[in-house]
Amino acid sequence: MRGTEVLSFRRFGRLCAAALLAVSGFAAVPAAASYAAPAVREQADLGGGWRFVRADVPNAQAKDFDDTAWSVVTVPHTWNAADGQDGGGDYYRGTGWYRRHYTPPPEFVDKRLWLQFDGVNTTADVWVNGVHLGQHRGGYATFRFDATGTLVPGRDNVIAVKVSNAPDPAIAPLSADYTFFGGIYRNVSLQATDPLSVRMLDYGGPGVYLRQRSVDAASATVDVTTRTWNNSGRTRRVQVRAVIADATGHVVARNATAVAEVAAATGFDARQSVVIPEPHRWQGTADPYRYRATVEVLDADGGRVTDAVTQQLGLRSYRVDPVSGFFLNGQHVALHGVNAHQDRLDKGWAVGAGDHVRDFDLMDEMGVNALRTAHYQQAQQVYDLADQRGYLVWAEVPMVDKITDSDAFRANIRQQLYELIRQNYNHPSIVFWGIGNEQRTNDTATNAILDSLAGLVRSEDPGRLSTYATNQGDTDALANHTDVIGYNRYYGWYSGSATGLGPWADRLHAADPGREIGISEYGAGASVHQHEENPQRPAPAGPWHPEEYQSLLHEASWQQIAARRYLWGTFVWNMFDFAVDSRAEGDTPGRNDKGLVTYDRATRKDAFYWYRANWTAEPFVHLTSARWTQRTAATTTVKVYGTVDSASLTVNGVPVGPAKTPAAHIYTWPVTLSPGANHVVVTGVRAGKSYSDSATWVLKTP
Repeated sequence: MRGTEVLSFRRFGRLCAAALLAVSGFAAVPAAASYAAPAVREQADLGGGWRFVRADVPNAQAKDFDDTAWSVVTVPHTWNAADGQDGGGDYYRGTGWYRRHYTPPPEFVDKRLWLQFDGVNTTADVWVNGVHLGQHRGGYATFRFDATGTLVPGRDNVIAVKVSNAPDPAIAPLSADYTFFGGIYRNVSLQATDPLSVRMLDYGGPGVYLRQRSVDAASATVDVTTRTWNNSGRTRRVQVRAVIADATGHVVARNATAVAEVAAATGFDARQSVVIPEPHRWQGTADPYRYRATVEVLDADGGRVTDAVTQQLGLRSYRVDPVSGFFLNGQHVALHGVNAHQDRLDKGWAVGAGDHVRDFDLMDEMGVNALRTAHYQQAQQVYDLADQRGYLVWAEVPMVDKITDSDAFRANIRQQLYELIRQNYNHPSIVFWGIGNEQRTNDTATNAILDSLAGLVRSEDPGRLSTYATNQGDTDALANHTDVIGYNRYYGWYSGSATGLGPWADRLHAADPGREIGISEYGAGASVHQHEENPQRPAPAGPWHPEEYQSLLHEASWQQIAARRYLWGTFVWNMFDFAVDSRAEGDTPGRNDKGLVTYDRATRKDAFYWYRANWTAEPFVHLTSARWTQRTAATTTVKVYGTVDSASLTVNGVPVGPAKTPAAHIYTWPVTLSPGANHVVVTGVRAGKSYSDSATWVLKTP
């Protein structure tokens, strides 16, 4: 049995001489006290005004380089929005250049200036006024460069970024079943801080880390560790203060360190412990309550707050039991999970804030309460929304398919795991750190890397659970590195029968009853334009993926999953269709069509409503195969998903007999269609209220 009932914190390795500041005693806080975090940082959005060329151009980093012939773009931007989704496996993987002019406000003259990139795929080299600030290798994490002294306030400056999404044997992922969209596909900003501030170069993290040491109904103890840096040219007398406020802004706990002298150009870690009495706990989708934890850095000589960082704080404990599944704050929670990629039609990875909200709205509608952000770190907004809406999250690094047995690759995947953990450390939604997916080779080098990554999770964040998604042997070495394990099992699609999932899980559970077993992927492809009565399993790589088969597979899969409480979590593959430029299957080249919602988010497939019926209590009825409007067979079965007490059917206004219910939430009627138009209406009743759905099916006669 593993979990976070007792937590500890390992201080991050120091990169310089530093002193751990002593903490003062906990101070009681009047209930009426309120708090507003001081606004001392400045931020400028740098999304507009970029020029771009999809080519490698000599000397394009020079300030006086002539880029007037380049395209004008706004970031987020990708150069593969079209060719990365059209099939053929031939999308551009190479170099692109971005340049823009920018004049920082003159009042930034005494600030430290940091260029922040929230996501660039895959390798980024950044220059300001021809000066190389650095290179970042890896396509999914936030990174920052110190531009102080190079980016001049009050004057015109040129920022140049060389980006490459070309394959690189030293950077994960080497390969994967999705398109690697190139470009500056997330936001770019300038962050301006006082020279005495929370550290900005801690693997792109916030520099403030909230360790929940114990959480129960009586109290919560939280260690607040602040990594702070004195970028001044002189010694400073410094104090660090932590303030915890509830959702209304009332202070529930505060603490402050003793004053310490910190030498110029050095950093220090401040650790404080705060106690929150009778905490309002974060209880997933039932009650995603969050506090706000603010850390203030003070110049003790003048009493001035020089920096402040606020993080969301959701107080919770959890554990996984190999027999009884997942528990949150002592309550069993069945994880109704999905996997999701970050791309969408005609945008690739260059999606906006509204796109993320729309995705969560669709998941909310279906009753999702757990999310695997496959197969890489996604935007901060994704994890913020998961915090706000109460999702339990599996976040993972992009070690997919295979590795390179080299020191450079090992260093890069560890870097990406450091970035994933530190940038997302404070999200209450994240429970699982994933260290990889579907390694094809069970060899010494691969297992050594997995073991190293599992060890890094334990040392960086021992309170959370490490996990891995395997499609290889049930108990081989690949499946034995992490705290809990997920299995990618496509019974009824790539192999076996749709009824094979439960018996497989039972055999594994019986053979190894102490193993915490989850299902990280299962599913089938589906086209909303292809239909078939009582379909047999289609060829996965073939052009025919009838929507009805996906529904049948998910009906069978969920019925087996729901009966097995020992499964700690299960995750449908996939919530949304997504781009795989090398695929040629189903009705659209370049598409993985296993989503429950189409790539453009416009159409919910029938299987979406099957899960909505099982995962929500919202009353509704949904007529399946409604899109199959042109019929050639008179005899058919009307099938409806719903959450009603009773359901009735009429065809052309004529009532049909009582529904047959082969399983909960499924209502069926055998009918004979008449030549021409047939207006089919289903009506459900629950608690005296009616809900309906309808379609018109046209029977063509010879």
